[in-house]
Amino acid sequence: MSAAGTARETIAALGAGRMGRGIATAFAYAGHAVWLVDVKPRPAEQADGLRQAALAEIDASLAAMARWGAFDDALRPAILRRVRFAARDEAPAALAGADAVFEGVPEVIEAKREALAFAAPHLRPDALLASTTSTFLVTELAAFAPRPQRFLNAHWLNPAHVVPLVELSAHSGTAPEAARALSGLLARIGKVPVSCAAAPGYIVPRLQSLIMNEAARMIEQGVASAEDIDRATRYGLGFRFANMGVVEFIDFGGNDILYYASRYLAQALGDPRYASPAIVDRHMREGRNGLRDGKGFYDFAGVDVDAYRSEALGRMLGMLAHLGLLRPPDPG
Repeated sequence: MSAAGTARETIAALGAGRMGRGIATAFAYAGHAVWLVDVKPRPAEQADGLRQAALAEIDASLAAMARWGAFDDALRPAILRRVRFAARDEAPAALAGADAVFEGVPEVIEAKREALAFAAPHLRPDALLASTTSTFLVTELAAFAPRPQRFLNAHWLNPAHVVPLVELSAHSGTAPEAARALSGLLARIGKVPVSCAAAPGYIVPRLQSLIMNEAARMIEQGVASAEDIDRATRYGLGFRFANMGVVEFIDFGGNDILYYASRYLAQALGDPRYASPAIVDRHMREGRNGLRDGKGFYDFAGVDVDAYRSEALGRMLGMLAHLGLLRPPDPG
C-alpha cells in the first residue's frame, strides 16, 4: 500500500470503456500500476482490438495533456507502460493483485450485477471495491458486492483523468475505515473527494441538471441566445463558483438576498420551482444570514472578515488573469 518508502497501490478498472480508461489514465499518471479489465466474453481477435483501441485512447489523452504543458511528453511512454489490459480470461489474475477496484461497466443494473459477480471470487479480502455509477445508488448495488463492508460508490466526473472531483457515497454497511482508505487513495493522486448521502443525483449532477434544463428553457422562451447564455455561464456563474462554493456564496452575499430574490422570482415567473427551501426561511428568521451576522451555513466566529474578503478577491483576480481579462487601469 502507498506510503513513504513502499509501493503504490495496484488499481483495477473493471470495464474497459470510457470511464475505465479515464480512471486508468489518472492512476497511471500518478505512478500506479493499473489493470484495465474487460469483463465481456469476446473472441480473441475482438479482445485484441479492444486492447489496442483502449491503450491508443489513453495514449492520445496523455499526448493531449503533454501538448498543453501538463508534463514532459518524454515521460508518456513510461506512464503508458503502467497500464495493462486484461481480457476476460486474464481478469482473475489481474483482479487478485488489485488493492482497489473501480467498476465502470455500462449503466444497466444487470451489467453491474454480472460484473461484480464475475469479480467477486478473485478479489482479495482487503481490496476496496467501488462502483463509478452515475445512475444507481450504493444502497442498490451493495447487495451485489462480495464484501459490502469494503464497498461504496465513487462517482467520477468526465473526463475522469482531468476533473478533480470524485463524489463518494457509502451505505450503512460500509466500514468507516474503507471509506477513509478510498478517500485517502483518491487524494493522493490529486483528486478532491467529497462525501454525500445515497441520494439520486449525488451533488454535481443534481445541481447541473437544474442549470442545464433552465438554460434550455430560457432559449425556448426567447430570454437569451445559446451563445449569450454560455458567455454568461463562463464569465459570470462559472467564474464566481470556480472561486467560491455555492453554499459559501450564500453566506458571503447574504442569505437574506437569496430569500428575497427567491420570493420575487417565484412570484414574477409564477413558478414555485424558484421558492426557497425551508432552511433559507429559517435562517432568515433566526438572523443567520451569513458573513455579516457571523453565522449562516458556516460559522464565522473568529474569522478575520477583511482577510477573508481579500483572499476571495485574490482568487477572482487570479481567474481574470487566467482568462486574459485582467487589464491595467486606464491612466486617464
